[in-house]
Amino acid sequence: MKKVIVLGGGGFIGGHLAKRLKEDGNYVRVCDIKNHEYFNHEEICNEFILGDLTDPKTVALVIGEGYEEVYQLAADMGGAGYIFTGQNDANVMHNSALINLNVAKEAVAKGIKKVFYSSSACMYPENNQLDPNNPNCEESSAYPANPDSEYGWEKLFSERLYMAFNRNYKLDVKIARFHNIFGPKGTWKGGKEKAPAAMLRKAAETPNGGEFEVWGDGQQTRSFLYIDECVNAVLSLMQSKFAGPVNIGSEEMVTINQLAEMAIKISGKNITIKNIHGEEFFKTYGFKCPTGVRGRNSDNRLFREKLGWEVSKPLIEGMTETYEWIEQKVSNTSLAEVV
Repeated sequence: MKKVIVLGGGGFIGGHLAKRLKEDGNYVRVCDIKNHEYFNHEEICNEFILGDLTDPKTVALVIGEGYEEVYQLAADMGGAGYIFTGQNDANVMHNSALINLNVAKEAVAKGIKKVFYSSSACMYPENNQLDPNNPNCEESSAYPANPDSEYGWEKLFSERLYMAFNRNYKLDVKIARFHNIFGPKGTWKGGKEKAPAAMLRKAAETPNGGEFEVWGDGQQTRSFLYIDECVNAVLSLMQSKFAGPVNIGSEEMVTINQLAEMAIKISGKNITIKNIHGEEFFKTYGFKCPTGVRGRNSDNRLFREKLGWEVSKPLIEGMTETYEWIEQKVSNTSLAEVV
């Protein structure tokens, strides 16, 4: 039985990854600053440690002797409302950088055989993503660096940190740049949810004949990858001899309005989209509309070349499965409020 550690296993991607690793017969230790909101610990791991990974003593405790692999997904993060308003920049950079500094050092000290690091497409240069119809997110386009957020700058720094530990200490690292991973059992309300969850929640909450807001003009483009596909890609990368950095995402690009329309179609309701941006948005929310770059789409050519991996699930299928889960959560919340 292989012994592995999932840092950030109390989060969305980390929880699904830990669950799959356990199902595959591994002994899984998870650490997070919070319990998983939707998975029981028994579902995802053999051992759960509640701890703050910005503390080097916690990291020294969690990364124990005899463990072969560490999956590092712990970070201070959220959706556009958390990342792009500028109100959380200091915490995002400080907390996430500390975690990675601690993990890299301890992984070398404990002789960990492989470390997976979850970077993000947010580290790509903003100037490569101004055209919503033709964004450039090829891995080699990362430099000259110019991420669109402090979250992206921290991800870029941590990539270089792990690559430096690979050069100087022979730490075997695998680095993936995630592109908008979504699915059930993730944050779906409260401001930290990603765009698919936000649209699906709004579709579930809005009555037939109503309307819901979409931040921005809705013409910004993105691609979204279903969680099961993401887990498959991570495990494929870890089993390979390729280090990355490499994109893990879908090449099925849609506008944000198209994503909203998809959510409405899945709900079966007649709902109108109200785009809110510019001065109207500032008057309503008190800060600049946090839409991020104009265009972003995963470029999977390198992953196909090195590992032969392809996305198999169309966006509509993943959105439908996620809607069913979110609709149940909305129904349960409404019922609880009535009671």
